[in-house]
Amino acid sequence: MAYSFEQFCRDAHDALAADSGPAGKERIRVQLEKLLENRDFVDATCGPQAEIGVHQIYRDPDFDFVVLAHINDAPRQSPPHDHGSSWAIYGQATEYTDMSEYRRVDGGEGAGEAAIEKVTTYRLTPGHAGLYDVGAIHAIDYPAGARFVRVTGTDLGTVDRLKFDMKAGKAEVIQSVGAG
Repeated sequence: MAYSFEQFCRDAHDALAADSGPAGKERIRVQLEKLLENRDFVDATCGPQAEIGVHQIYRDPDFDFVVLAHINDAPRQSPPHDHGSSWAIYGQATEYTDMSEYRRVDGGEGAGEAAIEKVTTYRLTPGHAGLYDVGAIHAIDYPAGARFVRVTGTDLGTVDRLKFDMKAGKAEVIQSVGAG
């Protein structure tokens, strides 16, 4: 029997109940990869018939983590950014997402003058998931038709986060698009 979305939500809840730190989030990342092996779930949630946009498909009543389906019709390349006081796990369902990770090298925090450097770039392909913990700076780049499932520590619409402009050497506070 395939690993179900309902079981994933229970397991993610249990992972955070046991350890809300990096180990619990890593368990969720591994469980998301297991969920993405369920072709029926991927087809129903991220298949060709799925409505374009970002859709909240679960919100945990105790830990407030959110599961979102990102159904993209156009390509997108984001600037380097973080998720503020939240974390995120991206699980690729279709196409791919090129992920770049950065680190801040100016010793600063928050908005204003900021210097970051790229640490690594890699590709998430269908069935793979990446964890971006609190404060992790990353950028995404995906083609038209890319679809992924993202788990966030909370509704990002309620969290201030930073967007980095490497050329200008600045970080500015932005508000994310909420889970809806």
